[in-house]
Amino acid sequence: MGQFFISILIILFGGFFSLILVRKAKFAKIITVFLLSIGCLSGLMDAVLNLIQPGIAGASFKYLNVFFLAFRMDGLSGFFLVVIFAVCLLATLYSFHYMEHSGNDVRTAVNYFFFSILIASMALVVTAANMITFMLFWEIMSLSSFFLVIYKHHKAESRKAGYLYFVFSHVGAMFIFVAFGIVYGYTGSFGFDAMGSLPETAKILVFIFSFVGFGSKAGVFPFHVWLPHAHPAAPSHISAVMSGVMIKIGIYGIIKMYVLLNFHTPIFGNIVIVAGVVSGILGVVYALGQHDLKRLLAYHSVENIGIILIGLGIGMIGVSSKNPLMAVLGFTGGLFHVLNHSIFKSLLFMGAGMVLHKTGTRSIDALGGLIKKMKITGITFIIGSLAICGLPPFNGFVGEFFIYIGGFKGIALENSVFAASIFAIVSLAVIGGLALACFTKVVGVVFQGEPRTKAAVDVDEKGPTMLISMSILAGACILIGIFPQMIIWMPIKAVSALGLGYNPIDFESILQMTANITLAATIFLITLLPVIAIRWFFYRGKIIRRSGTWGCGFTQPTVKMQYTGSSYASFILDFFRPVAPLDEDHPKITGRFPLKTYYKSQVNDIAELNMKRVVVNPVLFLFDKLRWIQQGDIHLYIGYILLAIILLLVFI
Repeated sequence: MGQFFISILIILFGGFFSLILVRKAKFAKIITVFLLSIGCLSGLMDAVLNLIQPGIAGASFKYLNVFFLAFRMDGLSGFFLVVIFAVCLLATLYSFHYMEHSGNDVRTAVNYFFFSILIASMALVVTAANMITFMLFWEIMSLSSFFLVIYKHHKAESRKAGYLYFVFSHVGAMFIFVAFGIVYGYTGSFGFDAMGSLPETAKILVFIFSFVGFGSKAGVFPFHVWLPHAHPAAPSHISAVMSGVMIKIGIYGIIKMYVLLNFHTPIFGNIVIVAGVVSGILGVVYALGQHDLKRLLAYHSVENIGIILIGLGIGMIGVSSKNPLMAVLGFTGGLFHVLNHSIFKSLLFMGAGMVLHKTGTRSIDALGGLIKKMKITGITFIIGSLAICGLPPFNGFVGEFFIYIGGFKGIALENSVFAASIFAIVSLAVIGGLALACFTKVVGVVFQGEPRTKAAVDVDEKGPTMLISMSILAGACILIGIFPQMIIWMPIKAVSALGLGYNPIDFESILQMTANITLAATIFLITLLPVIAIRWFFYRGKIIRRSGTWGCGFTQPTVKMQYTGSSYASFILDFFRPVAPLDEDHPKITGRFPLKTYYKSQVNDIAELNMKRVVVNPVLFLFDKLRWIQQGDIHLYIGYILLAIILLLVFI
């Protein structure tokens, strides 16, 4: 693991240089971006080599002269390291021009410092080989990302998002601590290997507690409340990393605990599928009702975590029902979607960042017609939108295809497996349809039509490193969608490393499926390209006239005649009102010549509403009643400490 640790040190040095050279901001940024890029590239190469030549590498260091920090790299951790280093490399490149006019050199330096710590801690979490190592770097990961979320700490919105993220991160960590505490109580060891010896009841409790803890980080409903607040608050390259990579560390934790417990009960698969279906459907429904571009993309992270969980749940049910092909297809599809989502979601957040950078607004209804002046951004964003909707021939389709096939493999089995498979398949179809409606709205309102406000009129897309990063990600969406066999070996290696007890699978059948996908994509392109060529041939030399988009027959159309995001999605949101209550604010129109009016709408997240009513408000009320304890007298505070020590001594 020597090259791995060297990569981590290079990344950390990059972050420290940003602070040391803060007075020379431009030079500091060049050095920092260079070192972060080199470190990520080195780590990526090492992870790929470890996947190509499967094996287990390990290292350990003494910590505080008591504990050991142990690390281990296998197929699963190698797969997640590829995702971490690849996305962080492109996010670092993107940040060079994105942070060009931040207006505060110190804040930019601090941002790069914590960004380097986030990259390193994520890599160390997925290679941790015992509970002490895991929790140490899990906490460092949570704290570093907290400081990245509050980048604009002078704004109340950013501070609120940071506090909410901080609370959910540490509540989730408490659940993981409880799970690890149960393990230590039975085994007396901080090692992971002893988990398989727990009693069955303890294994169920450990899985449930750890699922809640890791689910909070992954953004699983209803523990996702922090996510739509944190992602819009952070800089866009950080949003890309948090959504594309960091929340996947929660998925890694769920898979890791399932493997370590070595208890293949259908209970686990059913829990994961139900959580996935609820997260997937409600995530995309709440996305449909958003007016903030980055907040909309944040809710789509909840949706795609749901899709990943559906795949993992199908895999777990396949293992418990002794259907190895169903198991392999489910896990392969889920892990493939981890990779694909990291690509197209990072692309979409970078596209949203370019829009925000050039227009100064995240409001969907304040934009319009951007593709006319931001062609590369518009085209790459459309590619990312098609990919996230799971449409062929883009990469989002491939992972979902394997999950579908895995679900169909369970239809012929016993009643409970049949019901779970049908539930998963139908839910995936619903999620895909709603996602398509949502991104039709986003692309139509933001990039097509005419500018709705002055913010969308005078725009450009200067920033070469931003455009390069988006173009690479868009190219990956297309290449993986057409030639999935180029990359399918990565999730297959990760699934092979799980050691779930199923019989050896002929992976040639899975490779044949990817070959069929390539064939279908080739036929599609052979059909499409001649149509484009014929259109170009007949339209060449003709005069092109420019006029208002979506004129609807009017000779003098105005932007008010265009669809808004609210009007486009209203008929779908009406159907989901029981789980997505809508608040509307508009005065009644009266008289023959009504005065200027307005309309505002907001879709409410039922998890956030009920959490505020059931948890937050009672806690605030209780703390308000206990305010008398805080007297400001130092002697009284010393007395509190002594009283606490006495009580601890009595009980312990």
